[in-house]
Amino acid sequence: MEQHIGSKSGSERSLRIAVMLLVAASGALESVSFLGLERVFAGVMTSNLALLGMAVGRGESVGVTAAVLALAGFGLGVLIGAWYTRGSATAATRWPRCVVVVLAAEAVLLAVGALVWGLTGGRPGETTRYVMQVGAGLAMGAQSAAMVAAGHTAAPTTYLTGTLATYIVKGVHGGRQGVWVPLRFAGLVVGAGVSAALLKEARAWAALPPVVLMLCALAVACAPLGARRHGSAGRS
Repeated sequence: MEQHIGSKSGSERSLRIAVMLLVAASGALESVSFLGLERVFAGVMTSNLALLGMAVGRGESVGVTAAVLALAGFGLGVLIGAWYTRGSATAATRWPRCVVVVLAAEAVLLAVGALVWGLTGGRPGETTRYVMQVGAGLAMGAQSAAMVAAGHTAAPTTYLTGTLATYIVKGVHGGRQGVWVPLRFAGLVVGAGVSAALLKEARAWAALPPVVLMLCALAVACAPLGARRHGSAGRS
């Protein structure tokens, strides 16, 4: 019984770390999207809607196009992710296989984007930037859908406004505050900072951190499952 409890606790901790890494990957991608592509966000659609309104109000067609592309990519990503993960049953200590598949597909998409970014020296042409903007939005939309499908074993990773508000309200109301929410905030800042620094100092490598962080998140999330299978095989 104690071994089972310890295994469950370890699995939950691994998933929390995986969520933190996904948040860091989102932050890194936001830096590339906003500073390196079209001055819109890949996963924060509230801000993109505001940017769209500002662009329309100022008559800036380029800004309108960029915001619409980001919104369209995100919406498509959510649609695909929701379709693929529909009907999934969330276990208490692991993510459903379909959630892992969606995140793995996102990692591949980000890797392709990082390759294109690197081959262009971090300065893709206009058409390529537009395609990459849609791809970035699609990746964040798919990740958002995957986290919804993962249920209580996950948390928002592409937007943290509600998370921040809830954390503050619970603190004021005397609720129990854990360390994982601040760690997610820190992950977002660190991820964004790393890619922003690379955009300044080594631009061709700026799109790599989101890929590395995504792969780390997948490895951490899947490690307990692999350990359990190995343990079961050993006992048999």
